[in-house]
Amino acid sequence: MSRLFEELDYQVTEIGAVSLRRRRILSLDMDVFEVLLGEEHLMSSLFTASEIALAERGLAALGKAPPDGWDIVVGGLGLGYTAAAVLENPGVRKLEVVDLLAPVIEWHEKRLVPLDPPLLADKRCTLRHADFFALAASEDGFGAPQDAILIDIDHTPDWLLDQRSGSFYSEEGLSQLARHLKPGGVMGLWSDALADEAFIARMSTVFETAWSEPVTFHNPLQDKPFTQTVYFARKAG
Repeated sequence: MSRLFEELDYQVTEIGAVSLRRRRILSLDMDVFEVLLGEEHLMSSLFTASEIALAERGLAALGKAPPDGWDIVVGGLGLGYTAAAVLENPGVRKLEVVDLLAPVIEWHEKRLVPLDPPLLADKRCTLRHADFFALAASEDGFGAPQDAILIDIDHTPDWLLDQRSGSFYSEEGLSQLARHLKPGGVMGLWSDALADEAFIARMSTVFETAWSEPVTFHNPLQDKPFTQTVYFARKAG
């Protein structure tokens, strides 16, 4: 049996202290990896259904991959489950994962997270230390237009980890992001709450179509279902 609790890393960043820890849940007979910002839980390896759905459903919304494959950006690395699900799709040519926190990238480089195989074992994948929201607002963006940009950073469009991302969820911020999508490209967004119809309406003013999809999974700690949301929007093509 593994130790009941282990802090694998703790570092202070520009938005607060970030830590990676592993703890043994005896009732489930399993190890769980968790990412925290200060005392705030950001991600757990016990709950990954919606992060995976963001990737799988976002790529499904693109339809059939072109012969040369898709170019994908994921905003927010965390434990890497969204990125790993992107790489499982053979239609992906290139994936860039952007994260503001250098320690999180280090965890993947040092293989401290439980992904098997690790993201960097796939030559299609690169990890970029940068401010995703600043890149989305910039002219150069991500270097070239993308087929899909999938975002898993803030808890919801109005529950933010850091105030610098707030303008992203406005009509202007979404319009800036849309410039970096190819015609027919898809934006996807993870949320830790039920769908916000006002946000869907805001996306609809920028994109050709916008919608949300619930992701319901069983929470074994509370022994009941829990529902999160993934939002999608498609640029006119």
